[in-house]
Amino acid sequence: MRSTAAGGSWPCGLCGIESLEETIRPAPKVAGRNFYLAESEIGEAVEALSAWQPLHRLTSATHVAGFYRRGVGIVMAAEDVGRHNALDKLIGMMLMQDQEAGEGAVVLSSRVSVEMVQKSAVAGFPMIIAASSPTAHGARSARAAGITLATMARGKSFEVLSHPFRIKHATSQGNRCHVA
Repeated sequence: MRSTAAGGSWPCGLCGIESLEETIRPAPKVAGRNFYLAESEIGEAVEALSAWQPLHRLTSATHVAGFYRRGVGIVMAAEDVGRHNALDKLIGMMLMQDQEAGEGAVVLSSRVSVEMVQKSAVAGFPMIIAASSPTAHGARSARAAGITLATMARGKSFEVLSHPFRIKHATSQGNRCHVA
């Protein structure tokens, strides 16, 4: 896992900022040009999240963030009422277990806002897979940070909004990938 270039913290949203200009700060660039997933793994990743959501099964009121490794599946996940908290918990778990974010994708049950992209970039995830749609600013931020953004991932269908080179196409398997 990596930290911010200056070694400081990277608060989410509006926490800790002192001016409106800071709300639009760019996320750091993400490496990971060698990381890729097959199209079939995008849908598999989102489907696999349900096994990691015991609180959601009881309450229908939580979000989950998971870490997906190619050829392995989701290796850890964190659940919380807040989508930001779920991602923060996942990143913390990864740091404690010395997991390298650049070796996998973050998988979200929630929409992808700019703050979720910023956190993912700081952690070093080369790919975000989400069951929901992104905000326009979130999609622009993913593009600028060099993150592959696959959203609306349901079953075998998903949309790629940035850096599609990390997704190996296998359309013969019946996947419906739309690159926007």
